[in-house]
Amino acid sequence: MQPDALQGPVPTARSAAGTGGSSRTGTRSAGSVAVLVLADMAPAARLWAWGRLVLGARPFRGVPGLQFIKVMGSGQGGGFGLKPSGTHRGLFLGFDTEEAARLFIEQDPQLAAWRAHARECLVTLLRATSSKGSWSGAAMDVTADAPDAGKGPIAALTRASIKPQRALAFWRLSPPAEASLARAEGCLLAAGLGEAPVLRQCTFSLWRSTAAMDAYARSGAHQQAIRAAYGGGHFSESMFVRFVPLQLQGCWQGQAHG
Repeated sequence: MQPDALQGPVPTARSAAGTGGSSRTGTRSAGSVAVLVLADMAPAARLWAWGRLVLGARPFRGVPGLQFIKVMGSGQGGGFGLKPSGTHRGLFLGFDTEEAARLFIEQDPQLAAWRAHARECLVTLLRATSSKGSWSGAAMDVTADAPDAGKGPIAALTRASIKPQRALAFWRLSPPAEASLARAEGCLLAAGLGEAPVLRQCTFSLWRSTAAMDAYARSGAHQQAIRAAYGGGHFSESMFVRFVPLQLQGCWQGQAHG
């Protein structure tokens, strides 16, 4: 999957909120509250897991307050490699209100089915503290203040549509940045996701504090990857968002959260 692009030119929460939300210009809203779901389906549910990718957003039509949704696969083991996982899946949903998002987490039958088929499932409720760029023409609204440097937890989501002619160059950058993310002090979890193999990639990471996240963003392998990706014009669209987690519920890669 892609290097985690935390070092993009992201506005502060206060400045973005003061201009009416996120940093989007001419894009539609992806919502004011987000829900991200990471699931590792049970081996017996492998066929069901592949069916989630085929069906996409269709099972979620009519969910109250839902403004944006992406159903994603993952690399082997829930990581960042080119080899796809048969069981790891992800959901990213944007809602117009926190009430609608919480109702989805507590009562939605489709999410209940994801949990029932999973051996591990983590559900996160998030508000953006900063946002830059867009995802399929939509951008997150900034609705929370960023925590102080030593406080947390803090989460980050980065996604990019990679230009086909730049895919090989991009994937040459990925392994060193991924390795540094896995070793980064204060990183509580990192997951690689994707809408489509090779070209449409996403990273979600959770950090103990803003200071830990910023330290990784300034790390050598990460900075080199980001500079090369932007300097080489690798992306046709990208979005970088930092979130305050309002709720963590479940387990991921053997670690309980919440």
